[in-house]
Amino acid sequence: MVMNNNFLNNMNKVVNAPQKNVNTGNRLIKQNQSVQQNEGSFASILQQKSFEQKELKFSKHAEQRMQQRNISFSGAQMERLLGGVSKASEKGVRDSLVVVDDVAVVVNIPNRVVVTAANSSELKESVFTNIDGAVFA
Repeated sequence: MVMNNNFLNNMNKVVNAPQKNVNTGNRLIKQNQSVQQNEGSFASILQQKSFEQKELKFSKHAEQRMQQRNISFSGAQMERLLGGVSKASEKGVRDSLVVVDDVAVVVNIPNRVVVTAANSSELKESVFTNIDGAVFA
């Protein structure tokens, strides 16, 4: 995109406009303050959403299965699991089987929730239903 100097000068005037009092109904605020407050809240919301996209929740059922089957993830395995969830999300998968080493988990991708988990002894002759993708991480 090519921008000429007139466009940039006009944008600079808008951004650096003197502060004006703006009546918002019940309160009087300065216009530039409201922009800064919105930017701050936008930045904090963006940061929170970014963090939420990195975390993964485990359903009560998945936690029970992991305890019963003595399944746990090391830090490196958890990173691979999160990477697999991200890949599935990028492809538009809603419910995915994610396999990390000898553990398979079913993850609801939009909610980032592990629904169930199985280890290698349960994987033989198993059928996973209600999934629309699989990732080997």
